[in-house]
Amino acid sequence: MASNVTIRIAADRVDIPLLNVEDKNQRLFTPGEVVTSQQGFMRGHGTYMEDENIKSSVAGVMVQVNKLITVKALKGRYVGEVGDVVVARVTEVQEKRWKVDTNSRLDSVLLLSSVNLPGGELRRRGAEDEKQMRKYLQEGDLISAEIQNVHSDGVLSLHTRSLKYGKLSQGILVKVFPALIRRRKTHFHNLPCGASIILGNNGFIWIAPILNTEGEGVRGGFTQNLDDVVPKEDRETIARLKNCILGLAHCKMMLYDTSILFAYEESMKYEVLELLHPEVIADVAFLTQHRLHVLNQ
Repeated sequence: MASNVTIRIAADRVDIPLLNVEDKNQRLFTPGEVVTSQQGFMRGHGTYMEDENIKSSVAGVMVQVNKLITVKALKGRYVGEVGDVVVARVTEVQEKRWKVDTNSRLDSVLLLSSVNLPGGELRRRGAEDEKQMRKYLQEGDLISAEIQNVHSDGVLSLHTRSLKYGKLSQGILVKVFPALIRRRKTHFHNLPCGASIILGNNGFIWIAPILNTEGEGVRGGFTQNLDDVVPKEDRETIARLKNCILGLAHCKMMLYDTSILFAYEESMKYEVLELLHPEVIADVAFLTQHRLHVLNQ
């Protein structure tokens, strides 16, 4: 029994959707598609040369810096840059360092010399500090940190010397594609809805209740309030924010404080569990896109 099969080649598509309405020039390129045929441009990551054309080797959006053209993949492991804020999980305690999962290709490193000591002491780390490393951070702990250095093999070196970084306490970890996190001046936000959020450049987002941090610097960022009871209203707010973020990520919308807050406000007409339905997610995402479009005009 014979049947006709029609196969569409990705590179031949002409109806490529926009990623978001904030930037109409930002469109999706598929592997093998010509990014530019103009001369004088240099190819960067995610591109290759063929027949004097720069073509995309991944599915993603084009990023142009002067004459350098790169294509940033929508899906893939996190590629860190110095100064990025990340949310990470400790996977192993080693000699004078912690191995940390930052959603990158290789495990990252947090040196003992790159963390604040309890009490804020400024001194060299000795053998006694090394013995107490598990009292500071142990396997499974979640931390917020900043990328201090990127080694030649791709390993990221982190630090938590600022008081805004350190061990994370009660909250929810949400994982999205790193390409959906918009780079901003700050990635720490206390939202008006009553929750704090850390938008890690590595695609890990931390949502937690807003806490009083007075005296936190005395402990060097290693405290956890696991015995405190989070009120039901705060838990519902955190759950609603989580569902809003997952909905925006499902619709491939960029995640930053304004888009998340707009989505939260548009979701208030629904119950928290209703935000798991595809039609509700689409409605909230559409209304959020419209508000962002009006804001940017």
